[in-house]
Parts: sequence; structure tokens; C-alpha cells
Amino acid sequence: MRDLHIRQRDAVIATRLTERLDLDLPLMLAPMALAGGGELAAACARAGAFGLVGGGYGDLDWTRREWNVATERLANTAAAQHLGCGFITWKLDQDASALDWVLDQPLQPKAIFLSFGDPRPYGQRIARAGARLICQIQTMAQLPQAVEAGAEIIVAQGGAAGGHGATAASARSVMVFVPEAADWLAANAPDVLLLSAGGIGDGRGLAALLMLGADGALIGSRLWASREALPAPAAKEQAVAASGDDTARSPIFDVLRRKDWPAEYDFRALRNALHREWEGREIELRADPAAARAAFDAAVAAGDFTGANVTVGEVTGLIRDVPPAGEVLHRIAAEAEQVLGGAGGFIRR
Repeated sequence: MRDLHIRQRDAVIATRLTERLDLDLPLMLAPMALAGGGELAAACARAGAFGLVGGGYGDLDWTRREWNVATERLANTAAAQHLGCGFITWKLDQDASALDWVLDQPLQPKAIFLSFGDPRPYGQRIARAGARLICQIQTMAQLPQAVEAGAEIIVAQGGAAGGHGATAASARSVMVFVPEAADWLAANAPDVLLLSAGGIGDGRGLAALLMLGADGALIGSRLWASREALPAPAAKEQAVAASGDDTARSPIFDVLRRKDWPAEYDFRALRNALHREWEGREIELRADPAAARAAFDAAVAAGDFTGANVTVGEVTGLIRDVPPAGEVLHRIAAEAEQVLGGAGGFIRR
């Protein structure tokens, strides 16, 4: 097993992640499609974490707009070195123009995050541009593939995560997935860093990941419910009011949103009224989705979240407010430091 390298620096936990990326916090913003725009990515970078614009489906206009927002906010600051962009890999296989565009910008991304597909066709392209490759995985079988692609950072995603992840039948528990991945990396690629995603919303979660062998955490849902995130305030209010019991992982919202995702992935969100109507009837929904899609479209247009999706994971039960992103991040780090007892030096596993 690897040593768990944790030391205290100016009341902030330092790990291999903070040292290699020169961060103040061992935290990274998840590149949430349509939710994690330039304002949120810039706010996270300014706070001392690593900010990732959610390029998601590779829409060039959306990526161009949000990347420009982020770079404008970070212009002439040291925090500009802590900015990257993330994409859905299987969508890049159809159209990689947004990736090519962002890699060609004057302020280039310092990292590209890929998930949900084979990253190997993109590894050399990203390396030539001088960006780090971050690969999110959902299974151990994907780990050697990501390392072969040249990933410097691996993110082990657990099934509690909001949005897309491995199907409910095959999703991994972070509690076991992280140490298994950490042990494999220690034996086969010891210089590759390991983060985890899925269910981390406070300092207890970060501290647990560090003890399990991770170098930091990827934060999604908790920052989805922050002031700078793009979702509507009414959607964020739903996340604050919800319990983790109120979420479900299913293909329902992908069908309603006309997203043709590979069968090995599905989508976690709040189980609102429209979702509950179709639970257990997914085959029927796929066969004749027109009426349900019309109801969904009307709800989105009206900002009605009994029908429109609220894309948060099980950690929604730990979300109790909607503060600025920097406050969220520093709160998580301070809580983790307290949980870890403020011990200096190295904690060995």
C-alpha cells in the first residue's frame, strides 16, 4: 500500500495533489455539464482548488462562452494555472471540435478531464498541448486503460454521485473502490494520483477519502448547489430540501432529455413527480416517449421541478445552504482538518 501523505500547511491539508498542482486545497470541481460554467470554475480556482469548466457534451458554442467567462475572471492571476475543462468521452468520439478549440486558446487548459468512454485516442493530443489528462473511471477494468492513455490523475467515481455514472446494478461503493484502485496504482503506476467522486459533501467525506488512499476529492453536487453554479435558484432550493433517499439512479431522465447514453451508464437525480411516474416502466417509456417528453419539455420551460430534473446525488442530504463556492470549499477543508485531528507530518497506512 502507498503511504498516505497528509501534512498541515497554514491550516490547510496538503497532499500529493496540492503539491503537484500547487493548490491550497486537495479539492477539484467536477466538470458538470450545463451546470459547471465559467463563473463556478473561476471561483473554485480563486479559492485554491482546481476548477474545471463542464464542457460535457462538447457543444462548441457553450464551451467557448463558458471558457471565455472563466479566463476573463482569472486573467493576470496565479489562479489561471488552476483551470481546466472536462468532456464526455463518447461524445468526443462523434465531434471533438470543442476539445480542439479549447486546447488552441491563448490561455490553455492546464488539465483535460475525460469520463465515460475510452480516453486513449485523445491522450497524445492532450499531452502535445501541454495539459494534464484526468480520467474518471467507474470500474477497475477501466483503470489500466486510463493509465495507458497517459492519465496523471485518476478519479474513482462511486455510485452515490449525481448525474451520470455506472448503472445502479454495477456502481461501486467509494468505501471499497478507492482502496482497491489505490492498491493497483501503488503496484503499477505509483506516480499517478487518485481522487474520488460520489457522495463527498463535507469534511468528513474528504477525511475518509484521504484515509482510504486518495490524494483528494472531486466535488460535484455540493458545488452544484453553490451561488456561482448555473442551475436555477429554485432547483438549488429543491436540493437543499431533499434527503439522499429522494434520489434515484435510472435511465428515465436520459430518455426524457433525448440523450442516447451507452447502456453501461445511467443518471442520478431527484425522484420528482415525473420520474416517479415512470419508475418500473422504463421499457414502456423507451417504446413511446412522446407524451412524457412533452411533459418534461413543458416543465423545463416553466421552471417546474416536479418535472424538470434536479441533478444531484445522494449527498443532497448534506446540503443545507447555497453559499459561494469558495466558502463551500474552505468549509470542507477546515472540517477535514478538524476530523483528522490537526496532526502534522505523515499518516501511514
